[in-house]
Amino acid sequence: MTSLSLHRSFLRSTKILITLSSRRIISFNFSQNPNQPSFYSSRSNCPIGSPSKVQKLIASQSDPLLAKEIFECASRHPNFRHSYSTYLILILKLGRSRQFSLVDDLVRRLKSESYPITPTLFSYLIRVYGEADLPDKALKTFYTMLQYGFKPLPKHLNRILEILVSHRNFVRPAFDLFRDSHRHGVSPNTQSYKILMRAFCLNGDISIAYHLFNKMFKRDIVPDIECYRILMQAMCRKSQVNGAVDLLEDMLNKGFVPDSLTYTTLLNSLCRKKKLREAYKLLCRMKIKGCNPDIVHYNTVILGFCREGRAHDACKVIADMQNNGCLPNVVSYRTLVGGLCDKGMLDEANNYMKEMLSKGFSPHFAVIHGLVKGFCNVGKIEEACGVLTKSLEHGEAPHMDTWVTIIPLICEVDDGVRSRDVLEQVLKIEITSHTRIVDAGIGLENYLIRKIRANPRAS
Repeated sequence: MTSLSLHRSFLRSTKILITLSSRRIISFNFSQNPNQPSFYSSRSNCPIGSPSKVQKLIASQSDPLLAKEIFECASRHPNFRHSYSTYLILILKLGRSRQFSLVDDLVRRLKSESYPITPTLFSYLIRVYGEADLPDKALKTFYTMLQYGFKPLPKHLNRILEILVSHRNFVRPAFDLFRDSHRHGVSPNTQSYKILMRAFCLNGDISIAYHLFNKMFKRDIVPDIECYRILMQAMCRKSQVNGAVDLLEDMLNKGFVPDSLTYTTLLNSLCRKKKLREAYKLLCRMKIKGCNPDIVHYNTVILGFCREGRAHDACKVIADMQNNGCLPNVVSYRTLVGGLCDKGMLDEANNYMKEMLSKGFSPHFAVIHGLVKGFCNVGKIEEACGVLTKSLEHGEAPHMDTWVTIIPLICEVDDGVRSRDVLEQVLKIEITSHTRIVDAGIGLENYLIRKIRANPRAS
C-alpha cells in the first residue's frame, strides 16, 4: 500500500500511518487509550495535534504532493486551523516542484479563510517564480504586491531585478521598474545599481552602465569596489583598457582599496594589449596601495612577458616575487622555462628547471621536450642528455618525441665514445613503462634502417 493510499484510509480509521521514508514511520493515534502514544495537543481540542506539529511534519516531507495530502487531511478536522507558516512552507514546496495550479489554490484559500496577506507571502511567490525561470509571473506578483498597498523594501526590489535581468528579454522591464521605484516607495541601494550595471555590461551596453554609475554619486549612494570592477571588466572585454586604468585611478583617488580580482582583471588586459611596461608598473604599485600581489598577479605578468618574447624581463618578475615573499609555483616555472627556451636562453632555462625539480614541481613533458630539443639544435647533446637524466631521476616521463629527437643524435657514428657514454648514463636510470622509451624504440628502429640503407657498406 502506498503512502497516499494510507492517507486516504485516514477518514475510515482511527489511525493513520505516514511513511516518511524506508526507515521512518510516524503514527497519529486518535484512540482515547492514555497508554498509547498520541500527538494530542493540550492547546487544541483537535486530536490531530497542534498546528506547529503538523507544520513540522509537512516541512519534513521531501515529496511535495505527500506534504499537500497531509495538509488536506489535517484541514478536514473540526477546530483545526493551519498556521500561516504552514501555508508558506507548502507554497514553497509546491512551487519548487512546479505545481503552480496547487500554489494558486493555496493563495486563494489564504484569502478566503481570512488569513493576513503579508509581504512575506509575496516574497515566497517571487522566489518560487524566479527559481522556475518565470520572470513574467514574478514581475506580475511584484506589481500585485504594490496593489495591496505594501511598500517594498530594497531587498524585494533587488530580488525581482535579479530575476528579470537573468533573462535578456527582461533587462528593459527591469530598468523600467528600477527607474520608477521611487514612485513605488522604495529607494534603490548600491546592490540595485550593481544588478543593472552588470546586466547592461554583459549585454555590451557599457554607456548605460556608466550612466547608472554616475547617477549613484548624484543620489548620494556610495558605490563599492564591485561597482568599479563591473565597469572595469566590461571595458577590458571591449579592449578599452585605458578607460579601465582611469577608473582604477578614480578608485584610488576616492580612497578605495582595489581588491585582488580588480587587479587581476586589469593586469590581464594590459598584458593582452601588450602594455607590459604599464602592467609591471601596476604590479609594483599594488603593495604600496594596500593590496599585496599574489601568485596569480605575478604569473599573469610572467606569461605576458614570455608571450611577447621578453623572457629576460620575466626573470626579473620571478626575482621580485621571491623578494616579496611570494614563492613561484609550477605555473611560474613552466611558463618561464618555456619562454627562455623560445628565446634560445637554454642555460638559464636549464637552471630554472633544476630549481623547479629541486622544489618538487613537475615539469610538463612539453617543457622537457623544448629544452632537450633546444640543446640538440645547437649541438649540445651532452647538456640535452643531462636534462633527460634529471627528469628521469625525478620520475618525470619524457614524451616519445623527446626520445626520437635525442637518440638518433647520440647514435650518430661520428659522435664518438663520449656521447655513447652519456647514453649509458641515461639508461642507468630505472626505466618504467611511463618513461615511453619503449615507444621511442620504434622511431629508433626506423632511424637505424634508414641509416643502413643510406650507407650499405657500413653494415
